Amino acid sequence: MSQYEAFKLFGLKPAFGIDLARVEAVHQQMMLKVHPDRFADRPAAERRAAEQWSARFNEGLRVLKDPVLRASVLCEAAGFPIKAETNTAMPMDFLMRQMTAREALDEATGDAQALEALLEDAQRDIDADLDALAQAIDQDANYERAVELVRALMFERKFSDEVRHALHAAATQG
Repeated sequence: MSQYEAFKLFGLKPAFGIDLARVEAVHQQMMLKVHPDRFADRPAAERRAAEQWSARFNEGLRVLKDPVLRASVLCEAAGFPIKAETNTAMPMDFLMRQMTAREALDEATGDAQALEALLEDAQRDIDADLDALAQAIDQDANYERAVELVRALMFERKFSDEVRHALHAAATQG
């Protein structure tokens, strides 16, 4: 199954803006029907088929729930691959903001209040880029912009994770 097929599997039109509650409900319904435990006493072929369907629905859920992955799939389907591993060029203003944020993280180490503020700022950046991504994909069909936003979100999520880790470390030390 290609990751793009996740939309069809869940009965969705391919789009960035999707109803995640509906995705969860469809996943739950389907897992009630195809979960391998329901086929434990069935012939091997039926057990294998249940395992395959279960894996497909779990993979589809993973793709649809993760906005970066979902956007990546949509961009690639439109002929605009993300190429995160090979294309590391980013706009200079974005890189400067990242450097400033990392310096602030270094200075805030151990300071839970400063780390919380950094985390709030990082989440604001992520939220703004998610909104811009929905606009770029669903309304403007501007996949070049969407690729830039996906790559920015990858940096921002990694930074956010690092801030959370530092915050956890500060909480366990204090």
